[in-house]
Amino acid sequence: MTSSPEASLGTHQVTNQPEPVGDRDLLGVDPLFETMLSRSGVGLAELRAYGQALGRQSMRDAARDANRNSPDLRLFDSAGRRLDEVRFHPAYHGFMQLSAAAGYHSVAWEGGANGNLRHAAMVYLASQVEPGHCCPLTMTYAAAPVLAQADGLANWHSAILSRDYDPSVRPVSEKRGATLGMAMTEKQGGSDVRSNRTEAVRDGGDWRLRGHKWFCSAPMSDGFLTLAQVDGAGLTCFLVPRWLEDGRNAIRLQRLKDKLGNRSNASAEIEYDGARANLVGTPGNGIRTILGMVHHTRLDTAMAPAGLMRAALSEAVHWTRHRRAFGRQLIDQPLMQAVLADCALDWAGSLALGLQVAQRFDGTSEDDRAFTRIAVALAKYLSNKLCPQVVCEAMEAIGGSGYVEDGVLPMLYREAPLNGIWEGSANVICLDALRSMKGDGHSAEALRWTLEAARGQDTTYDSALRSYQSRWTTPPSEADARWFVEDTAALLTAAVLLAQQIPLVTEAYLQTRLGQQRGRFYGSLPAGQADGILDACFCG
Repeated sequence: MTSSPEASLGTHQVTNQPEPVGDRDLLGVDPLFETMLSRSGVGLAELRAYGQALGRQSMRDAARDANRNSPDLRLFDSAGRRLDEVRFHPAYHGFMQLSAAAGYHSVAWEGGANGNLRHAAMVYLASQVEPGHCCPLTMTYAAAPVLAQADGLANWHSAILSRDYDPSVRPVSEKRGATLGMAMTEKQGGSDVRSNRTEAVRDGGDWRLRGHKWFCSAPMSDGFLTLAQVDGAGLTCFLVPRWLEDGRNAIRLQRLKDKLGNRSNASAEIEYDGARANLVGTPGNGIRTILGMVHHTRLDTAMAPAGLMRAALSEAVHWTRHRRAFGRQLIDQPLMQAVLADCALDWAGSLALGLQVAQRFDGTSEDDRAFTRIAVALAKYLSNKLCPQVVCEAMEAIGGSGYVEDGVLPMLYREAPLNGIWEGSANVICLDALRSMKGDGHSAEALRWTLEAARGQDTTYDSALRSYQSRWTTPPSEADARWFVEDTAALLTAAVLLAQQIPLVTEAYLQTRLGQQRGRFYGSLPAGQADGILDACFCG
């Protein structure tokens, strides 16, 4: 039997402190999430098992260990021979094994129904507990459709779809499963990858790369999709294996990034020193090729902030339900209810929009593809602008205890800006959204149809739609891109919530996000607007 911590400390008795939440079924305590999935026709058995496994207290402890024990860069062995390896804490490998076995990276490509939606649900769940390990699995998921269309890489495609996690240092032909990363940005260009200077030259039947990459996340992945210049053709996509049949590839790790956010995963600066590479697609078509991967990673960067917001609000709700101040429980105090309920509306909206976009990723029609091109940008932009604010409010609701590293809020707060930067910062995303709207017209039409389909269900929505249509009678300029994307994303979220028919939450979202019946900061809801929202969103 495990002894309870000592509460009688001689100088004082420890009281009025919430007990640890213990084991938690992440699906069972999230009624909105469960309802949205059920209405989408997703079987819940596997997701429930995954949510129960992630929700164990032992996994929260493991997440703490993985983030307290940062990856260790091993450039050389004791004799001075090059290793170029990163060693991770065993807890990190435990999360990789759990999520890979659940199919986080592969379920979308295994032929079952709702594959991308089930994947997105796993992103949401995993981000609540240990978001660091999501990075390599997200990139592996997103690389699969690119490799499926590449010549001569069938062995790689089958390896990355394996549910076996194999972190061993050996070529892909000898592994039970593989993961893929991405290395695109360089010092001189960042998001402007057309300015990349890494060069690719033929070497017999192979290609060899020479140059640097400013950000290479998950540098122990088995391979990386990367961009390099081919003389006479231009920017081209390559797969660079980490390990070769005859030894180590010439991928030199320069240093690990001392980054904000999670500490369990590694990001590195690397150099290709004549690294062997496989051509993916055709020379000069690199951006178009790798955008297939970027498109799918953006789905995850839209879903992950919903998971981070959920985790932060769950901590705040648990704290306020079990903490007394000024004569009553914190959760019973009207102002605290207003703050948390206001935050919960943005979390619920982000969750609903992210799941809707994921469901359309599973569609096969041109309308589905056109919708996802614009909608994934809208979801990524809005969710990531909201996430840091929500996490900060949750931390403030807990107070000083939320500010120290004994709890999970500091990690969530550090992680909150990540997905807004990864795969295109806000300006890049907004400009991409404008390009989608001004393209062949399909994205604009798919968006218009979705917004129109919600007309007639709520007068507040109908009024907002009319105002929106009169405001954007012509395509917005670049200077108006953020305003347009924020405006469109909020309206699309409202349309999705109306389709879900979730009482209380939908009504409050429409009145406060479209009807403008709120102040600038969280907690300025109209009187009575918070009633029932927390109970509808948080069980247990």
